[in-house]
Amino acid sequence: MSEPKDKQTKIEDEIEKEAEIEANETIEQMDEQNDVTEIDQKLAELEEKLEASENRYLRLQADFENVKKRTISDREAAMKYRSQSLAEDLLPALDSFEKALATASDNEEVAAILTGLEMVHGQIVAALKKEGIEPIEALGEQFDPNFHQAVLQDNDPEKASNEITAELQKGYKIKDRVIRPSMVKVNE
Repeated sequence: MSEPKDKQTKIEDEIEKEAEIEANETIEQMDEQNDVTEIDQKLAELEEKLEASENRYLRLQADFENVKKRTISDREAAMKYRSQSLAEDLLPALDSFEKALATASDNEEVAAILTGLEMVHGQIVAALKKEGIEPIEALGEQFDPNFHQAVLQDNDPEKASNEITAELQKGYKIKDRVIRPSMVKVNE
């Protein structure tokens, strides 16, 4: 009778071992599943970080391109309008030249001086024109607040409404930018 007990014990031991092996395999499978889940989570985190880094890189690249374009346009504008400050400084002297040239005299010495002034004035105007600085047309034109500054009003029925009847001070522009608007008298 001890043999069946020994067999039964052996069978029970074998069943316990098999159960233990199955439990260990189940635990290993669960560990593997947990490892896979952890790996999947880490992979998802890394993919999010990569996507964020790529987005940041693209934004930085776009910002760089915008700065580059802005710098180029600023440099082009600086080259285009480089002589504006010089012109602004020279315009009062040019106005004085024109006032001096407007004087009339019968004296030959004064006439000779005026001729010399006309030559110098012509050279200054030519140099300004070479840099793209030109006077703004005013007399007889329609008033445009972008180019003219109305300081007086006229009431001449023979002239059109908003027509400039007198230019009190010449205006100048450099390329497409107004340096100084013309001071004008405008008909009502």
